[in-house]
Amino acid sequence: MFRSGFVSITGRPNVGKSTLLNALVGFKAAIVSDKPQTTRNRIQAVLNRKNSQVIFLDTPGIHRPRNRLGNFMLWSARSTFQEADLLLLIVDGTSRPGGGDTYITRSLQGISVPVFLVVNKTDLLRKNQREKRLESYRELYPFQGVFSVSALTGHGLEGLVEELEGFLPEGPRYFPPDMVTDQPEAYIIGEIVREKLLLLTREEVPFSIAVEVEEMKKRSSQDLVEVRATVYVEKNNHKGIIIGKGGNLLKIAGSKAREELEALLGTRIYLDLWVKVKRDWRDQAGFLKQMGLRKD
Repeated sequence: MFRSGFVSITGRPNVGKSTLLNALVGFKAAIVSDKPQTTRNRIQAVLNRKNSQVIFLDTPGIHRPRNRLGNFMLWSARSTFQEADLLLLIVDGTSRPGGGDTYITRSLQGISVPVFLVVNKTDLLRKNQREKRLESYRELYPFQGVFSVSALTGHGLEGLVEELEGFLPEGPRYFPPDMVTDQPEAYIIGEIVREKLLLLTREEVPFSIAVEVEEMKKRSSQDLVEVRATVYVEKNNHKGIIIGKGGNLLKIAGSKAREELEALLGTRIYLDLWVKVKRDWRDQAGFLKQMGLRKD
């Protein structure tokens, strides 16, 4: 019997959803940072096993939206509740249940798919703390199962996958065995560039960054792909921060992104980055549609 299906990953921002996704599939399908709301769109990543294919859906953290981008992110996360075969609610084991967790579990009332609780970062807790924390989260919802894991160390992940396999329906292999994500190369490149900029900036700047890959072409005479991408920010002073003194910050981000992309894509990359100001782009419907950040 071959089993296959879709597993949605949901939870508050910054609980380690993308780190968990990458650890489960053994591939960097989603960028990660310590900034909340890093994931903006739904990402599919495929775990191929001998008798199953598990398609994980990484979704934006559920939060109170403050602009059109936030509304899209909330829709993107909630839309998987009924589309998936199983749902994983990820929580941060180093924190007690809060209002955000209660809000999410209330929104799960009435859904028809099994919901599993995954308590992440439990490697940072002592054993007696771990049991108390698991119990406090169990009270929020009638979960199908509860798992203590560490996306960072890999603890508990194999047991989680084996349990999920048993709940998946019998079905076909939806994607080829060598496929690990449904995202096109241009999207991956843009996200890796954004990740490096997130790591190098702080305060309000990271939230105003968008990256669009405008051109990709391969030099026929060399094993080299030329990539031209634009980094959008909302304010002139943000542009200055992104570029840095003498262009230093942008050069560092570009260099780090290029190194990772070359290892990921298996080819040399020439990365040409430009920075433009697009005022209040997070509330501009046309620009969000251009960036693939609108449901219509």
